[in-house]
Amino acid sequence: MNTASATPNLLTSAYRDSIAARHAEFGIPADYAASRKLALCEEASELVSIGADVLGREQQLTPKAAAAWRRMQAAAAADGVQIMVVSAFRSVAYQCALIQRKLDRGMDIAEILKINAAPGYSEHHTGRTLDLTTSDMPPLEQGFETTAAFAWLVQHAGEYGFHLSYPRGNPHGINYEPWHWTYHET
Repeated sequence: MNTASATPNLLTSAYRDSIAARHAEFGIPADYAASRKLALCEEASELVSIGADVLGREQQLTPKAAAAWRRMQAAAAADGVQIMVVSAFRSVAYQCALIQRKLDRGMDIAEILKINAAPGYSEHHTGRTLDLTTSDMPPLEQGFETTAAFAWLVQHAGEYGFHLSYPRGNPHGINYEPWHWTYHET
């Protein structure tokens, strides 16, 4: 279940209108949120660095998610398991650019929305989501589920407040993503 969204009254009508306009530009159906059972996600306003991802780009999370990530990564390392960041916070503008690049490559919007949440509905906007990998697996591959890192996450991520957002057969119409983990504040 996607619970990374902010309380609806915290999301302004201007934000909602901006998201609706971007969806119209991309041809995203007006009933996207309802049909995918996704809630609008507020962009994080307070972010801290968690260091570089596997491509050397600085990544950010909210302070609480960053602290939980550091504890989780250290615990995995203490168990001999390497877990690395592929991506973390993404702004709505970044999500729009990501979708536009895929459209420019000739992908259909329906296909894109199976692998990326629509702008405004990506848990990455919240600053509490990580895409993860390990050194023996290419990033963002379903084969991640066969790694020691994934097995460790399944067993221990909940202890640090993280859960797998898009398991097989999820109700959101997003392909299975064993690498996508979201922190829920307690």
